[in-house]
Amino acid sequence: MTGSIHSTEAGESLHARVAPQFEEIDFAFDRGTRIRTPTDLADHHCINLRFLTHGGLDAWEFEKRRRELRAHVDGQLVFNYTKHALQAALDGSGVAYVPEDRVSGYIGKGRLVRVLEDGCPPFPGYHLYYPSRRRPSQAFGIVVEALRYG
Repeated sequence: MTGSIHSTEAGESLHARVAPQFEEIDFAFDRGTRIRTPTDLADHHCINLRFLTHGGLDAWEFEKRRRELRAHVDGQLVFNYTKHALQAALDGSGVAYVPEDRVSGYIGKGRLVRVLEDGCPPFPGYHLYYPSRRRPSQAFGIVVEALRYG
């Protein structure tokens, strides 16, 4: 017997609404009986970032078994720059979502603590894009080398 199965528009709509909740459940079961999950962030003062390039609040990104989860958190503090969010976290004003390379020294010294560590994807690093059709200027080459090894 052969046949095909297609989802309906209503089914697609339902899937879009419930898929994030199933991801939350996966996070919860992986941590044991009483777990720290992205939904637990609702119980904390979260420090948000608003990037000037797109204007909206930045989502906090988590990953578990190659499944991504984007969480929008509430908080009374909103900054435009990561360094200000980091300083607010250092001052004890709440939980911040910042790149690990910015906080590793503070974590090593015990001034900050990582939370939801097992759901935080590794940061692949920064990328620089430039036109390859033209030979870059010497000044640009110096900047690239400084960024690469600095």
